[in-house]
Amino acid sequence: MELVVDAGDVSLPATLDGPARGAIVVLHGSGEPRRSYFLYEHLARVFPAAGVAVLRFDRRPRERGDVPYTVQADDALAAVAQMRRHVGDVPVGLWAWSQGAWPASAVAARRPELISFLVLVAGSGVSPAAQMRYGTAQQLLLNGYASAELADLARLRDTLENAVRGHIDRTTAQAVIDGYADRPWFPLAHVPRDLDDHPGTWEDMDHDPEPVIAQVRCPTLLFYGEADEWTPADDSIAVWRRAAATDDLTVHRLAGCTHLPTAGGAETLESISSDHHNTMPTWVQQQVRR
Repeated sequence: MELVVDAGDVSLPATLDGPARGAIVVLHGSGEPRRSYFLYEHLARVFPAAGVAVLRFDRRPRERGDVPYTVQADDALAAVAQMRRHVGDVPVGLWAWSQGAWPASAVAARRPELISFLVLVAGSGVSPAAQMRYGTAQQLLLNGYASAELADLARLRDTLENAVRGHIDRTTAQAVIDGYADRPWFPLAHVPRDLDDHPGTWEDMDHDPEPVIAQVRCPTLLFYGEADEWTPADDSIAVWRRAAATDDLTVHRLAGCTHLPTAGGAETLESISSDHHNTMPTWVQQQVRR
């Protein structure tokens, strides 16, 4: 069923699949805002057979930079409201991949009466800045670079962060970037060649997930690929175990998977981990039956 999520100043195209003993609303990874992405489509294939409806929607567009997490959380609440108009008073959970875990956790913390459970895939328990420092260092290591290049990367990322925070002026920061731009590893640093191409601020760069996680009381299932190259899985799991208010926290490591719950990071439905495919609906059905 094709729908529209009324998010106040924008209408977001959406698709609702399946019957409803329970329901899931899907939140997006940063680079995959369309409801047609294969990971989200996989949910629409798996969950309806288990009696769980799935609402996928397109994330709101933005000309530059990411949509602020508070706005993503508000849009998620609008999607939950739209879902409930169609499925009624059944348990509703949020499924989120990567960046989407931050607004998903915020919604669960802010509106515990609305959210019955969370399923988070590759969700970071550290700030976006810390995650990007980890992730870009992993890109260099995976491409054969060593300590000297990692030190240069750390300086480059630190320069970008402090320019965005307003701690150093952009002319100084641009000079540092210019000094590294011809290095063969520079494209792996995810630093803009020209700071004029970067948003003036990054509202969520220093977002600390831990105080939010400390307010999450609903059952939560965390998936992490054993070779996640973007999210510091061990640090993130430690934050959840230390901080989460829920007494029902399940952590599942996926063998052979990276940041995606797929074999070797492939982006196809056929490559999705059978462990992920089987574990997720079984766990969700248990929450719905409660």
